[in-house]
Amino acid sequence: MRNTARWAATLGLTATAVCGPLTGAALAEPAAASSLYAPSALVLTLGHGESAATVTPERAVTLACAPTSSGTHPAAAPACAELRAAGGDFDALGAGSEVLCTREYHPVVVTVDGVWRGQRVSYERTFANECVKSSYGTLFAF
Repeated sequence: MRNTARWAATLGLTATAVCGPLTGAALAEPAAASSLYAPSALVLTLGHGESAATVTPERAVTLACAPTSSGTHPAAAPACAELRAAGGDFDALGAGSEVLCTREYHPVVVTVDGVWRGQRVSYERTFANECVKSSYGTLFAF
């Protein structure tokens, strides 16, 4: 049941991130103004536990990176810049060497679902604790 709730929340936030710009004045623009960029809209969730299948999401943010950075992510522009620099590879985002974290084990699961440059993505990563998660850059700091 928890996994169903996670998917429902993810789908709802993805729909909001992708379809949100289609409301109001954006509908009045002519079709010729369509974007030349492949869509990049992501939903990131966070929860405490071992895996996304058993964790109830505690926080969720949206991140759109094309053509401009937007969404509910607290640092959308730097997060998009990090992701572009990594070529969209979430595993390429590494821990900062200047960050010192304790060896406390209080696992944090981060999931990323959505579309990156026109390709469907689904990613899950478990960090040892909140400090370790935040050391992996701006993308996971929400």
